[in-house]
Amino acid sequence: MKWHIKNFNELTNMELYTLLKERTAVFVVEQNCPYLEVDGKDHESYHLFAEKEGELVAYLRILPPGVSYSEASLGRILVKKEWRGQGLAEELVSRGIDYLKKELNEEVIKIQAQNYLRKFYQSFGFKPISEVYLEDNIPHIDMLLKGGKMETK
Repeated sequence: MKWHIKNFNELTNMELYTLLKERTAVFVVEQNCPYLEVDGKDHESYHLFAEKEGELVAYLRILPPGVSYSEASLGRILVKKEWRGQGLAEELVSRGIDYLKKELNEEVIKIQAQNYLRKFYQSFGFKPISEVYLEDNIPHIDMLLKGGKMETK
């Protein structure tokens, strides 16, 4: 497994194509949720992804403060279906938190989580800061991770 973190300009054309393809496969097709997946935030973000034998298997987008929220954020978190249940999601989120904390010196991270994953994100120290609401017909909750609670697994 090889892990990469790149800003938008460092991505090759093929890497960009692949990550957009996989995001669309999960968030639009698999979740049956037609929306504009390419939202104009990628060029301001960092892209963390894992490859195994040239195949993208896990991905998340790291958004600096001011891109989605006043706080830094993690989003578009995915593990390809055939790679789920192997601990990749935990490693992916841990690496994303570590990057924000250690490389970008961020103390607060806000996420918009699908509600069924609430306990997963709570295991990293995220706390709910909203009621459950529908976003694209999927129950979501806003969550926040602050300062000293940012220790990863």
